[in-house]
Amino acid sequence: MRIGFFDSGIGGITVLHQALKLLPNEDYLFYADTQNVPYGEKTKDEVKQYIFQAVQFIADQQVKALVIACNTATSVAIEELRERYAFPILGIEPAVKPAVQKWEIDRKKVLVLATNLTLKEEKFNNLVKRLDHQDIVNCLALPGLVEFAERHQFNEEIVGSYLRQELSRFDLCQYGTVVLGCTHFPYFTGVLRDLFPEGTDLISGSLGTARNLKRILENNDLLESASGNIVFYQSGVRVEDAATLERYGQLLAMMDER
Repeated sequence: MRIGFFDSGIGGITVLHQALKLLPNEDYLFYADTQNVPYGEKTKDEVKQYIFQAVQFIADQQVKALVIACNTATSVAIEELRERYAFPILGIEPAVKPAVQKWEIDRKKVLVLATNLTLKEEKFNNLVKRLDHQDIVNCLALPGLVEFAERHQFNEEIVGSYLRQELSRFDLCQYGTVVLGCTHFPYFTGVLRDLFPEGTDLISGSLGTARNLKRILENNDLLESASGNIVFYQSGVRVEDAATLERYGQLLAMMDER
């Protein structure tokens, strides 16, 4: 049986990439809700409707586990999804905990970059409240990065101009860690690295999610020795054409370069 991955678009590829490194002998199903991306600028009710429809489709394909590889979808729906389905469902959330822990070492603040909906959600705000006892966490919504990624627009000059404008309100030297709180954002690690002072850590929850997936599969005796095959779906339609499949392959290769 396959492991399902779900995202509003191509951001979840950055999480799938980590899973492929840790679990290369599993088979995967990747579902991108390309008809409804981006989620981060829509209402919570709209997003939940999209998520439930997509996850039911994925469940019908007989997956053995599901990774919600989208911070926004995790924030608004993960608990309800776990109540609805018997197979393990993992989410991803901004890596605030390791970022705050690093403050003990460098005494520098944390900047969380995410979507508007993630930053508004109770789940995220409770996470920050629980961990940020020193009031060191600041947040910034960057919806433009999702749009750039979905258009496969990775031009460093164009993206850099957008980021410089959005980050201009912050003194970047104050921050020791930048949390990439949307799975689309790791595509732009190189541009972000150039904008922040040398030594600033850029972290995401992707590797931690992949490690958690491996642990859950091991604990539930669900590990298999398969071919590492991936099938891709876009809003319920299986991707068959060579050009689109090649684009997904290029995205996976891009993550190897990061």
